[in-house]
Order: sequence, then structure tokens, then C-alpha cells
Amino acid sequence: MKTRLLRYFIRFLSILPLPLLRAGGRLAGWLAYCIPNRELANARTNLKMCFPGLSADEHEALLRATLKENATTLLEMPVVWYGDTDAWLKRLDMGSVPDDIQRLMQQGKGVVVAIPHLGNFEIGVHFFGAIGKATGLYRPPRKEGLESVMLEGRNRPGQNRMVATNRQGIKALYQALNKGELIVILPDQQPKTAKGGAVFAPFFGVPALTMTLVNRFARKTGAPVYFVAFVRTGAKPEYKAIGLQAGDAIASEDAEVAATELNAGVEKLARQYPAQYQWTYRRFRAQPDGVNPYKKN
Repeated sequence: MKTRLLRYFIRFLSILPLPLLRAGGRLAGWLAYCIPNRELANARTNLKMCFPGLSADEHEALLRATLKENATTLLEMPVVWYGDTDAWLKRLDMGSVPDDIQRLMQQGKGVVVAIPHLGNFEIGVHFFGAIGKATGLYRPPRKEGLESVMLEGRNRPGQNRMVATNRQGIKALYQALNKGELIVILPDQQPKTAKGGAVFAPFFGVPALTMTLVNRFARKTGAPVYFVAFVRTGAKPEYKAIGLQAGDAIASEDAEVAATELNAGVEKLARQYPAQYQWTYRRFRAQPDGVNPYKKN
């Protein structure tokens, strides 16, 4: 029953106009700032750790903007999942990003595309269908029933394919790279364990447990790594693709060196639009000293 209601609610959101959803996002973000809650506490902790040079007023202004932007991203997701690809591409200023990726694909080794939780990252389901076949890695959500809805929106026949974070999914990503195709990874989620799959590396100057998967793909296949994000512009077109290529260190034999390069790429994009980054996520809950900075939250 809960799953059915969730699907109905997501479908309902998907038919609402974007201006209304954005207004709802701003309202929800304002309420989240006014009413004590976990996301508010998480974002406040993250921003204090990552932007220590800001004044108290600047911190609060960025915090308010962050909560509004994060809520807007959440409400926009159903419209993106079920929207028409051509319509979404018209809303997007792609800039040089497609040319950059196509140039890297000409090397014949595929491309590892790293999409951080910045702006509306779900727009990638339409973007990649326009430039090449993509296989994306996803972590199954905890909410029952949400996975099937998410996959329904992200999978595009003949374009995108989603695979779970398991042995079969990783194998599918290697196969896609061997075919010279794109693979898509969200690089800024904390891995569940540090055993062989993660190392600590700085992110905004704070130690963050960081995946080594991107490094393994780059090192074993020679595939270049490219960072891309889709951010709201507040103008026409309504979104903009921003991107940059990772440096050679991403394929280093030293996992910490590679993880530092990975986090540096995410940070460079996030600093351009800091309010649109997902600061509500507990990115630093695992620390080398074992102290969880969110434990008081």
C-alpha cells in the first residue's frame, strides 16, 4: 500500500509545472531552515567544516540557500524522470561539455563520467542519451518501492542502463568501457566500508572516506575521467552543464593520491555553485579518529 501511494505521489509531482515545483522547493527549504531537523543540522555542520572563513551571517545565508536548492532538486526529480528528452535538452545549455566528452571517447577506451550531487544531477538521464550510450551505477535506495520508480525514470531504452552496486554491476561497467562507451558514477557518496574500497582524502580540507572505484576503472582500463554537473541558472536556458577533465593522478597506483584528485574535481565544480551542492548529506560521518561530527545532531 505504501509503495503504491509513493508511486502515485511521484507521478503526481511529475505532471506539475516546473515553476510551481521550484516555488514549492523554496518554501520547503525555508520551512526546513525554520524548524529544527536532521537535514538542517547536517548542512550547518558541513558548511562550518568546509567554509571556515565565512562569517556567521555568511554561513546562515549559504545555509538557507542550500536548503532551498536541495529541496528544489528533490521536487524536480519526478519531472526529470518522466519528462521528454527533447524538452529537457532545450532547457539545458550544454556549453562545451558534449564536445569534451566526445573528444575523450575518440580515444577508444570509453569515458568514466563522475557526476557529483550538485544541481539537478538527474538531468544526466537525458543528457547522456544525446551523446552516447551510458551505463550508470546506482546504490539501491532504502525507501521501499522507490527503486523501481527511480529505475523507470533513469533507464532510457536504447540509451541509458542502470546497474546496482554489486559484482554484476561492476562487471557491466568494465564491459561498457571495453566497448568504448560511457559509464556514469556518483563519486561523492561515502562507501559503506573502507576495506579495500575506500581511503581517506581531503574534501574542502576535511578528511572524507572516498571510493577507490573510479581509480580502479581509470587505472585498469586507461579510460579518462570527466566530471560534469547540471546546475540551475535562474535564467534561460534554465540549466547549464559544467565540466572538467580529471588530472593524470586519478589513475595513480597510490589510492590516496587518486582519491585526492577525485575529491578535488568534485570540489572545483561545487565551489562554482556552493548552494546547489548536497550539504544535507552526512559526507564526513566516518573520520580517521573515529569521531562522528554529526553525533550531536
